[in-house]
Amino acid sequence: MKTREITIGGLLAALSLIIPLAFGGVLGIVIPPFSATLASHVPVMLAMLISPATAVFVGVVSAIGFLIKLGHIIAARAAVHAVFGYVGAKMIQRGYSFPVALAVTLPIHAVLEAIVVMPFGFDFYKAFVVVGVGTMIHHTIDSAIALALFYVLNPILKFKAVDIKN
Repeated sequence: MKTREITIGGLLAALSLIIPLAFGGVLGIVIPPFSATLASHVPVMLAMLISPATAVFVGVVSAIGFLIKLGHIIAARAAVHAVFGYVGAKMIQRGYSFPVALAVTLPIHAVLEAIVVMPFGFDFYKAFVVVGVGTMIHHTIDSAIALALFYVLNPILKFKAVDIKN
């Protein structure tokens, strides 16, 4: 890894830790059993622009933050950030645009979050309809935030991602 990747990855990891610790339960939307913390996916989404390893690292740190603040079920859902971040980062490495990577990772993210809550006693409806659909909405909102930040920060950080035209 290059120094630049480590530095940006560290900053994104710090942000992914601060979001649940400072705003978990505050900047949140709760529709039991679903909960969402606004912008919690943004650090891992931006980390996809750096490298797969960075995306996984930021996703794991995010899960740690949610474990500390909101418990094991939310942390298990947050651990999925590492998986969809890895997939999105690999897509970007292969030349797909950032918006395409965000769109393709949406169903992966939603299905995995639905599956991961089932061992905690969630039935099919609560897991796939409430958590899965809620995650899709949350992913979409955070994707819009990540895209806005991408276009603002790209001239400064020079991400490797292909432009939106792809």
